[in-house]
Amino acid sequence: MEKLRKEDISQEVFDLYDDYAHNRLSRRQFTERLSIFAVGTLTVPALLGFLTPNYSDTLLTQPTDPKLDSAYINYNSPKGGGTIKGLLSQLKERKSKLPGIIVIHENRGLNPYIEDVGRNAALSGFITLAPDALSPLGGYPGNDDDGRELQKKRNREEMLEDFIAAYEYLISHENCNGKVGVVGFCFGGLIANMMAVRIPDLPAAVPFYGGQPSIEDAELVKTPLLLQFAEMDTRVNEGWPAYEAILKRNKVEYTAHFYPGVNHGFHNTTTPRYDKPAADLAWQRTIDFFQQKLK
Repeated sequence: MEKLRKEDISQEVFDLYDDYAHNRLSRRQFTERLSIFAVGTLTVPALLGFLTPNYSDTLLTQPTDPKLDSAYINYNSPKGGGTIKGLLSQLKERKSKLPGIIVIHENRGLNPYIEDVGRNAALSGFITLAPDALSPLGGYPGNDDDGRELQKKRNREEMLEDFIAAYEYLISHENCNGKVGVVGFCFGGLIANMMAVRIPDLPAAVPFYGGQPSIEDAELVKTPLLLQFAEMDTRVNEGWPAYEAILKRNKVEYTAHFYPGVNHGFHNTTTPRYDKPAADLAWQRTIDFFQQKLK
C-alpha cells in the first residue's frame, strides 16, 4: 500500500482525532467512527497508524546536540504535586545570563515532542524548562494514550501550581537573567493563559491553540500575549472573541494570529496535523516575541 498523505484524509477524520485526543471519544468509539472512512485499502489500522504520533524521526533537535546542555532536573512544587521532573536546556557556550522560557506540554505529559520544543528554544539563546505534570504519577509513561489517561487523574489547579513553581525555579536559576516567559500547547496553551492570570508581572506568554480563562479571570490579565490559533480549530476559536473584548477594554498588549487551513496541533511535528509552513512562521514569531520581551 502506498504511504498515506495528509491530502488523502478528509477533515472529518482530523476532527475525530481531535475529539479522541481531547478525551471526548474513547478509543473504541474513535475506532468505530473511523471505520466509516475505511474504504478499500484505506483500512482502520492504516488510518490509526497514520494518525498516531511518530517520535522516531520527527525531532528537530537531537537530545545529544553538542551545542546544548540538556538534562532532567527536579524542583519542588509545594502547592502542587510535590517534586516535579523537568527538562532544563541551555546553550553550553554563553557570554551572559539567559532569558527563560517555561514550555508547557499538552494533555499527555512531557513527551518527546515537548522536550524537542524546549531544546529548540534553547538553541535560540534561552534557558528553558519543560516540566512533566505527570511526575506525581510516575511521569510520562512512554506513549500518549496512557499519558492522557494519567493526566485525567490530576487536578488542573494543582498542575497549574506545578507550572507556577517551575516559573519560580527558573527565574531564580543562576544562569537566568530574571525574565521568564511561557509558551504552551493545547492544555499548555490554557495554562499559559492562566499563568498570565496568576502572575501579574509575567513579561510574556504565548498560548498555542489554548483555551481561554473565565471572564472573571481574564479581567486580571496584564501580560503581553502572542496568541497562535489554527483556522480549523473551531472548538478553541469560539472562545476568542469574548477574551479579546476583555483584553481590548483593559488595554492589554496582544497579537493574535490565525493560520489558514490548518488544524489544532499544527505545530506538533509528530502527527499529520503538522503544517510546516505555519509551524515555522508561528515559531519564528514566538522566538521574536520572547527576544523582544525577555532580553
